[in-house]
Amino acid sequence: MSSKATVTSESTPGVGRNAPNPLPEHLPWNIRLLYGAPNFAGAAMVIPIFVLMPKFYADVVLVPLGYLAIAIAIARSLDALSDPFLGWISDRTQTRWGRRRPYIVVGAPLCALAFFALLNPPWGLSGGIAALWFGTTFILYFLFSTIYGLSHYALGPELTLDYHERSTLFAVRESFTILGTIAASAAPGFMMKAGIPERRVFFLLGIAFGVLLTVLYWMLAFGVRERRDFVERKSNPLVPGIRRALKNRPFAILLASYVVGSITGAIPATMLPFFNAYVIRPPNPELWLSIELLCYFGFGFLSLPLWLAAARRFGKLPAWLASFIAGITGGGAMFFLGKGDIYPLLVLISWAGCGFGAGLFLTPAMQADVIDYDEFHTGKRREAQYGAFWAILPKFVAIPSAAIPIAILASLGYVPNAVQSPPVILAIKGIFALGPAIFATLSFMIARTYPIDERTHRAILEGIALHNQGLPALDPLTNRMVAPPHSNGVDEETGWFLDYFSRGELNRYLACGAASPVRDVWRAAALSLVVCGLSAWYVFARVSSLRSDPGAMVSLCVVAAGFAFTIFLFHMMRLRPARALAAGLVSPDIIRIHLNGD
Repeated sequence: MSSKATVTSESTPGVGRNAPNPLPEHLPWNIRLLYGAPNFAGAAMVIPIFVLMPKFYADVVLVPLGYLAIAIAIARSLDALSDPFLGWISDRTQTRWGRRRPYIVVGAPLCALAFFALLNPPWGLSGGIAALWFGTTFILYFLFSTIYGLSHYALGPELTLDYHERSTLFAVRESFTILGTIAASAAPGFMMKAGIPERRVFFLLGIAFGVLLTVLYWMLAFGVRERRDFVERKSNPLVPGIRRALKNRPFAILLASYVVGSITGAIPATMLPFFNAYVIRPPNPELWLSIELLCYFGFGFLSLPLWLAAARRFGKLPAWLASFIAGITGGGAMFFLGKGDIYPLLVLISWAGCGFGAGLFLTPAMQADVIDYDEFHTGKRREAQYGAFWAILPKFVAIPSAAIPIAILASLGYVPNAVQSPPVILAIKGIFALGPAIFATLSFMIARTYPIDERTHRAILEGIALHNQGLPALDPLTNRMVAPPHSNGVDEETGWFLDYFSRGELNRYLACGAASPVRDVWRAAALSLVVCGLSAWYVFARVSSLRSDPGAMVSLCVVAAGFAFTIFLFHMMRLRPARALAAGLVSPDIIRIHLNGD
């Protein structure tokens, strides 16, 4: 791995941008390993952050659960706010080192420092000050992980355009994800079993995983180069890019499925320690928690080759849909467990873990195909922007599943390190088992409509090649001939400018005159700001003293405020283009041509 590996359109067979029939391409194993290995450390950090830290701060640092929930909600809201902007910045970056590698080199060590600080709060912190420490380090961790993580994600779809090779590449990456998760799941329980104090365990984990994260990501950054033809392409404005992404039907289907599944996505990680300690009540909860996590992720890892073979044999979508069955049935059955059912829990967790492994690598492989479909219609390569779009909505909807469950437990009378009341036990079981199973079923129903298979993807690549030759191509999803981007009489710059506005806004401009664009933007921005302000007011009104628990509604209002503020910023970025449109920058005839060709 010491030699520098270069992946460019010139050096990779079958990906010449004018080739009418793209050939299969296979990445060398050193590229696969360099790309995948950093996920070992990144995934290892997730277990302490999502699984161990909430309970550690609640039971050891003694942060009231309600304020812990608020800190999680605020931190994740700010994290989601940063995603689209940082993704857009990565896609438009042009340096001698590429679009992705500078952010990987800088973001990884900063994230490692934030991770260490989060795991090691100073002795003596408690109450609101401890909650502030948790929230601040939580925010910094996710900010820096977004800086390197989006660029790492975006690099994957660039490395290969081959339908099956992408499955292999992401399977290798997610193999490291699961191995890192297994290591982080097993280490704390066994270290504590050996007599190492809990705070000392987190100190050692903070150093080990932080150093490993930095080393592996620097090996990636200095060992793999980016495709030169992708790096040199001109990027697009942020707001029009968001609008065009949402017009991408395969992306919209994947995003909707992922968003629905993410509504309860953080519940298993957040609630498993509570379910283990207070429902199953094994004699050594910390050790058994590590064993449970080891079973879940271990079977996820062992099932990866089977899912990869199924994806090659039957296609990505059928394999992905089949994986839902294990998660839905295994997770739902856990509701019926009770005190002492440790071995049935291990069986069900192992079964659910088999389904978990497939979703890890198949969904990013399918997202990569969606990005190619976007290139077919826009002529752009927007890997990081799509990664950001993929992250922001699921992050917002996942915030309640990370924050609200522990707020609900607090409202029902949860007492740290004690036998819980029947209402608390029932709440833990229902939240942990039934909620994720129900939403996974809904996610499955949406995912069934995803339209890109291997044959369709090959037609998309052939269409891109024809567009690069200035020729029209058949859209395999609509069976309509599509001209090369911006060949309909509207130049590229004007086309992106007009995408600041919806069809309805452009039609109102044509019908009502110059005042309507600015009025539409101000109306939407004002409405978003009002929702943000009312939500923030409710939070501040309820959070007045540590003596009273703020309740689950406060976490929801934090989410609402963050999401509304994101929409407010989105509309404020449209204000200057709206004024330019009102001033007559684009003629009505060009707008009509744009609308007819949209």
